[in-house]
Amino acid sequence: MINLNVTRLRSFFILGFPGLSPQYFGAVSVVFLFIYLAITVGNIFIFTFVIFEKSIQKPTYLVFCHMAVNDLTFGTVTLPKIITKYWFDDSIISFYSCFTQMFFVHYLGSVMSFMLMVMALDRFIAICIPLRYPALITNNIISAFCGLAWLIPLPLMLTVIFHALSLSYCKSNVIAQCYCDHISITSQACGNDLKVIQVTALCIAMLCLLLPLAFVFFSYISVIVVIMKMSSVAGRRKILSTCTPQILITCLFYLPRCFVYVANTVGFSFSLDTRILLIMLYSLLPAAVNPIVYCFKTQDIKQTLIKKLRTARVGIKVTILT
Repeated sequence: MINLNVTRLRSFFILGFPGLSPQYFGAVSVVFLFIYLAITVGNIFIFTFVIFEKSIQKPTYLVFCHMAVNDLTFGTVTLPKIITKYWFDDSIISFYSCFTQMFFVHYLGSVMSFMLMVMALDRFIAICIPLRYPALITNNIISAFCGLAWLIPLPLMLTVIFHALSLSYCKSNVIAQCYCDHISITSQACGNDLKVIQVTALCIAMLCLLLPLAFVFFSYISVIVVIMKMSSVAGRRKILSTCTPQILITCLFYLPRCFVYVANTVGFSFSLDTRILLIMLYSLLPAAVNPIVYCFKTQDIKQTLIKKLRTARVGIKVTILT
């Protein structure tokens, strides 16, 4: 049962990088602004391109659309506040705004994990049982799976948020991070239920991360085995090229997270600034890089873009000649 008689802070203080000298605040804010613009422009482009280009409205690219919405939302939730901190020296975030940000940070991360599982399922069926692919994977079916990827983490993350809200906050109001996350917030809490709530949140986080990761790992191992058994070298290359974008996107999401978790488990410690930098890299880098992977590593999107650019150039030349 949630205890509503808890201590409420009015606001939190976003610390950012504690060891950063004030003379670099402007440069850091510009870097974050550039990252936010890259995330915004790239993911809006991918979303609109797939939505309006009928020829590439296939299951794989519909998953890319959902992932683009997720990446765009994550960047919008996290980056504006840290930009204003370093640009305008505005480090204060209200109590409930901090919890709202925390919800979206963990919810969107969980959604992306399940979305990668949907993407791995798509490639697994396409390569391991290709004759069944047209029947098993259609636009409607993949949209339903993506809907589940958005839906499943919702009650789990709401549970995490309400548990955190039930705590009393009797320590500092400083968030040692560039945005509000569960560890940073609950480290300022106290009470008998604190440990139980932290362990519960960790279990939910591991469920949302490791369950999809196990399926993703199984799927791509199966795909690699099928590719290696093929006698045609050209066929291997063609099929492998269709998996390259998905494997790159999956590695960008999972590898840095697994590295940080394993490093902490074996007792390898980071300085606070290094830890915050690593978290920001694995949180924001995939969102900024994914649209580039979609465009340059996906044949259908790349060829459609090239065709449109050539058509546009021909149109310009004809206009100039006339």
